[in-house]
Amino acid sequence: MYTIISPTELHLDPGSVVRLPGTWQDYCTLCDRRGDGSIPRLKYKSGEILLMSPLPRHGREAHLLARIVELLLESQNRNYEGFTPITMRDPQVGGIEPDYCFYIDNWQAAAGKDRIDWQTEPPPDLVIEIDVSSYTDVVDYAPYGVPEVWIFRRSGLAIYQLQGSGYEPAIASRFFPDVKLGAIVAATLDRAAIDGSGTALRHLRQSLTP
Repeated sequence: MYTIISPTELHLDPGSVVRLPGTWQDYCTLCDRRGDGSIPRLKYKSGEILLMSPLPRHGREAHLLARIVELLLESQNRNYEGFTPITMRDPQVGGIEPDYCFYIDNWQAAAGKDRIDWQTEPPPDLVIEIDVSSYTDVVDYAPYGVPEVWIFRRSGLAIYQLQGSGYEPAIASRFFPDVKLGAIVAATLDRAAIDGSGTALRHLRQSLTP
């Protein structure tokens, strides 16, 4: 069990979070050192760099929530673009890496794109974060103008919607206003823990089929 952050090596134990003072250039250097991988996750804001190495359950829960979104959109014959991993970087704002993000209303702005200019192009319509540490903070997405953020914690799913310059808790998603998301997410994750993710998602798909 060890952590190494050096000019030649970057390693964190699973589940650990490290906070370091640093500049935008320091953050970019760490991103370059990580290469094409997505671990550790990196975040930069206000002269601070945060590094996080996720646990296996982090990725499993992110995958399940993303698939739930996809199944809901498909059941309504709605188009979308989804991305993971993705790094949102703007030197005027900071850098952050959501677990998953979706373009729904603005899917055409992201279709076929290899890169997104965060200073000139629309942000994702929906961001999903799994919070099993102190790494996640919904306010990090406000400067980008992300309309809706879902954060899944041990206590369940929390939905936040952008109101002015900050986020407010919401009881329903603007993208699925008539869907009881909290119940669907809880039931799907509970079933996945017992019967496996494939069975849980097939059950959800069947329940959404008219």
